Amino acid sequence: MPHSDTRFFTNTENSSLVTRFAATLKEARFFDVLVGYFRASGFHLLCHSLQDVEKIRILVGLNVDEQIFSASQDAMLSLPGNLLSHQETRNLYSRQVVQEIESAEETQTTEESVRIFMQWLQQGKLELRGHPSRNIHAKVYISRYRGNLLYGSVITGSSNFSASGLMAQCEFNVELKDRPDVDFALERFEKLWQEGIALTDIFVSTVQQKTWLSESITPYELYLKVLYEYFREDMDLAASASLVLPEGMYNLEYQRQAVAAAARILSRHNGVFLSDVVGLGKTYITALLLQTLPGKKLIICPPCPL
Repeated sequence: MPHSDTRFFTNTENSSLVTRFAATLKEARFFDVLVGYFRASGFHLLCHSLQDVEKIRILVGLNVDEQIFSASQDAMLSLPGNLLSHQETRNLYSRQVVQEIESAEETQTTEESVRIFMQWLQQGKLELRGHPSRNIHAKVYISRYRGNLLYGSVITGSSNFSASGLMAQCEFNVELKDRPDVDFALERFEKLWQEGIALTDIFVSTVQQKTWLSESITPYELYLKVLYEYFREDMDLAASASLVLPEGMYNLEYQRQAVAAAARILSRHNGVFLSDVVGLGKTYITALLLQTLPGKKLIICPPCPL
């Protein structure tokens, strides 16, 4: 069998899944996707190949990171079959979208692909649903083609809808082209699709209201964002630092942040100046800073004039 018509796609030796889709989706009329993870990075790789597809349906299994899932775990355990309610599913997916876009590269490519995705959602070209069960681990891509030459194809295996799943990671996927196989996969997909919960509006509203892709960010909010990004490391250090406070000393946030900033400067430059106006606690800040330093310390105190 010619290599160009291989049935297996492992993302190695010119057999990437994204290359296969680039060759076949231009002839597809319908494209259905069932995956545990959907990422904008994966959509960027395929959005141009999907331009002429009449209808796209994406069903995600909401297999989100444990950090996100833990926020809804207690509610889930109280429901039969580990199923989330409609609202919990939507809330969980909203958090997943926020995390995914926050971790994506802040590039024009990312912005364009997400905006195309939203545009297709709003036009009805693309539909997005989430299945309320976390037991969905399948990765299935169903294409149905125009004309009579080939009815359709099913690609199933280990690849999620992400850049790593479509081209970077070593995966193992197989393509089936016989009509009974396509119909069987489509029948199972339709059943899960009917059980799915619409996520189109929650994706659009989350992107527009909770991410850096929002078009309604005010200059003041941008200013706060710049301050947060600039001081975030110090704020995180201040929050995580374990400091012992003397009896009667106030636990003041600005002093803890000063300790964190001084510790960072000290580690980078092997020295730090601490200066401020009278009464803001330079002595306390110094004492707290010494707690963060390893090993023995030599403290020199010049005599104070009377």
